[in-house]
Amino acid sequence: SLVSTHRFSIHFYKHIVTTQSLDRAAGGRRPPLSASCWTTVYVNQRWAGDWGDRGGGVYVCVCNGTFNSRIFLRYLHLVFAAPKSSEQQRLKKDLLRKQCGGVNQSLVNLNKIDLNNFIVDDKHGIIYCYIPKVACTNWKRTLIALNHDEPYPDPMSFKSNLVHRFDRFKLLTQFPMPERKAKLKHYTKFLFVRDPFVRLISAYRDKMQKYDQYFYDGYVRVILQRFTNQRNLTVNYNVARKKGLRPSFYNFIQYIVDPRTQTYAFEPHWSQMYRLCHPCLIEYDFVGHQESLQEDAQELLKMVKLENDIKFPPSSENMTSPDSVMDWFQSVPLQDRRKLYKIYEEDFQLFGYRRPTELLDD
Repeated sequence: SLVSTHRFSIHFYKHIVTTQSLDRAAGGRRPPLSASCWTTVYVNQRWAGDWGDRGGGVYVCVCNGTFNSRIFLRYLHLVFAAPKSSEQQRLKKDLLRKQCGGVNQSLVNLNKIDLNNFIVDDKHGIIYCYIPKVACTNWKRTLIALNHDEPYPDPMSFKSNLVHRFDRFKLLTQFPMPERKAKLKHYTKFLFVRDPFVRLISAYRDKMQKYDQYFYDGYVRVILQRFTNQRNLTVNYNVARKKGLRPSFYNFIQYIVDPRTQTYAFEPHWSQMYRLCHPCLIEYDFVGHQESLQEDAQELLKMVKLENDIKFPPSSENMTSPDSVMDWFQSVPLQDRRKLYKIYEEDFQLFGYRRPTELLDD
């Protein structure tokens, strides 16, 4: 067969694996690339002899017996002409490998790890592990926009309070195990991280000061009762907010370091990042940082050949600044600061954040 566009044409009949081969390789399932596609085949670089034995591959859409050339060529470009990672990305991934101590990822049992934060975009071959309080609202907006037809809508056209609904996305946990493994192996996997203490401040500002009924019932009331000895608190969060009821930042830190809190999983907005995204068990293709969000977002979009198709939203003007950390922690005793660091130490080390000696040393 021959696929042609105004830019180039390429023979690809040698590089297409039959659907029967895909059935054997993927446990008898072929995930559709889009609703308009009737079936899918798999293009694997190991079988693409003319391009060399590189490993990896992509799903390609077949519509009504013919290849969707636009989608095919996008993926062909992605797989065989993808730019090399920047030196900064290489250093980040080298650090992860070093800190993880040579974990054998091929032995990972996916049944035993939490994959609830992994969003799958089959259309573009992307898996995003979202971490609350690390630009996840804008990344979700961007993925929702990419799910529309081209030209893609402005991600900012989607309201922030609606983008977190789970029915807007496909989660990795929704796929059978053979497909999970195939997607984790072949799709572009990325996450964004943030200085752990700055992320905690952001979580406090958002969920302790501007809480809704969920956070009031589950956390704010508990913290106020436990650390401020307040009793007979209202059950209505609106009434509580009007009365100015809210924990102090120190109360919030007391709650996190309290041994009673350690007996169950943290709420995701302040859970350790490594517990949400498992960087020692899953090999990420891109690790972005909130501190360089716009630059990293542009680099990632370029990596997946979307830099000319969509623009990542601008950063919030109200974003918590790293420069304010010292001010926030003035009310937190040294002993509690050190306990807090121990809880988030792996996040600091895995993602290359320095130990904040100005907060922890005498």
